[in-house]
Amino acid sequence: MKNPIRFLLILALSIPLTASDVEKIEFVKSALKAMGAPNQPKVEVQWNRYYNNAQIGEICRKIAAAYPQLTRYEVIGKSYEERDIHSLTITDFSSGKPEDKPGMYIDGNIHSNEIQGAEVSLYTAWYLTENFEKNEWIQELMKNKTFYILPSINPDARDHYISEGNTPHSPRSGLVPRDDDGDGAINEDGFDDLDGDGHIVSMRIKDPNGRWKESSEITGMMVPCKENETGDYTLLGNEGIDNDGDGKINEDGEGFYDPNRNWPWSWQPEYIQYGADMYPLSIKENRIVADYILSHENIAGAQSYHNSGGMILRGPGSDSPAFSYHDQDRKYYDFIGKTGNKILPGYDYMVLYKDLYKAVGGEVDFFYGMRGIFSFTNELWSSFNYFGEKSKSSEFFGRREPVYKFNELLLFQEGIVPWKKINHPQYGEIEIGGFKKSWTRTAPSFMIEEMCHRNMAFTLFHAYNLPVVKFDEVTRKDIGDGLEQIDVILKNERVIPTRSYYEIEKQLTVPDFLEISSEDKNDVIAAMIVYDKYLNNTREIEKQPVRVKIDQIDGNATCQVRWIVKKGKKYTVKYTSKKAIDLESGL
Repeated sequence: MKNPIRFLLILALSIPLTASDVEKIEFVKSALKAMGAPNQPKVEVQWNRYYNNAQIGEICRKIAAAYPQLTRYEVIGKSYEERDIHSLTITDFSSGKPEDKPGMYIDGNIHSNEIQGAEVSLYTAWYLTENFEKNEWIQELMKNKTFYILPSINPDARDHYISEGNTPHSPRSGLVPRDDDGDGAINEDGFDDLDGDGHIVSMRIKDPNGRWKESSEITGMMVPCKENETGDYTLLGNEGIDNDGDGKINEDGEGFYDPNRNWPWSWQPEYIQYGADMYPLSIKENRIVADYILSHENIAGAQSYHNSGGMILRGPGSDSPAFSYHDQDRKYYDFIGKTGNKILPGYDYMVLYKDLYKAVGGEVDFFYGMRGIFSFTNELWSSFNYFGEKSKSSEFFGRREPVYKFNELLLFQEGIVPWKKINHPQYGEIEIGGFKKSWTRTAPSFMIEEMCHRNMAFTLFHAYNLPVVKFDEVTRKDIGDGLEQIDVILKNERVIPTRSYYEIEKQLTVPDFLEISSEDKNDVIAAMIVYDKYLNNTREIEKQPVRVKIDQIDGNATCQVRWIVKKGKKYTVKYTSKKAIDLESGL
């Protein structure tokens, strides 16, 4: 502070500060840094709100500009309505090229109303870069891994959710026009925001024969009548009018297709899987993302963020015998998923088809089925977040006490539009009211950062356990007759193998290789894989002894290769892998 005495005098005399005085005030560093966040971040982001697609792009560009040694920003394509699909590549570029390290892919917001996945993804990029300099664990992580982060892969409908009238559940689809009701017109009968408040709430009409009434205990909450009761209202659905005169309301709005039923692995047509659309990857944004994923062969782990319900989901999405997860891979899923139960209180680790519902053509199965990538889908925000108790799913989304009580006690009634009368062009006098679009599915402001941090921590735990392969032992010894024996032991220091058992079985990817070289390839006489070094149990490689194929190096396990070579020559051994860092050692 250049003039502290004047500043103190101003305060003492209660003289208002001028603009120039305010500019001279320097912010003092906190005396005690709170754990888990930078004190003075280079990129200031407020994690108590939700951002539209342009703002997401701005945050991405700011992170990339502030941390050029850790970040690359790019637009990987344009959506149907020509919005940018943003991407951040996060790694320590000084320790190697991003494509040479195991990759962790992260995306969010494929369902546009499931909005907070973008914030969790963005928070991950922000946290990694802001904490890199002072956190040795993050330094080690980014030395060995690359993060590919796509915050929102449905930007058109995300912006529609934010700026237009919607319910908490719309639009789940994207915005490519579809004739949902088969009348030859497109999107002609969607929601109508009758009072122009940006929220599509419920409609009710007074009816002496109705089967609904207002709760006597919780103001505004509608409850069904018992069999021996007479109701006061009939519920008319969400705000809207019959725009096309067909006697129905809101039957042909934005979309409808489901972007998370359109992926090419285990895809089924619309009559089997609702929302699947016309053919696999018929949706432009999905094609762009699929091309991006398949062009990065180093991706070994994947995470997509949805909402809600508090779930850590893995596939498969169906119990079809044509597509099941390999038995040996389940233990790795279980290790990550069950640890997630501790990181994310109130979340349940679940198998999609068995514990939730059947769904084919989903992204989580695409990752595993096409590339053997270990992948999870987290359903963000849980009923546990209300009062520390799990509720049934019907209570979480619906007209039940915890939702209303939280709104009353912690949101001070902000989350619900009180019932009010309005003149409807078809129904006459009705009442509208109920949940705002930003309540029930999305975390309130004061809980967003914790949701972001805990889910990021789960994904970083997954990324940490992607393969890290090292030379554990490299030896050579004289065995007589002008020959030497060279032994190389590789060790994977993490839990997840360099290739999943599924990708080995289905031959989805290139195997790992361990290669030896010298001035003359004839210097290498024989090669063998050593299965038990104590019993000297080996299998000779009959073809190409200079290049040994390794199906995988299992988690926390070793792989040993032995060569018989001519004595006295210089040799180099090189390990190559798509999902682990390549190694080289001279002998």
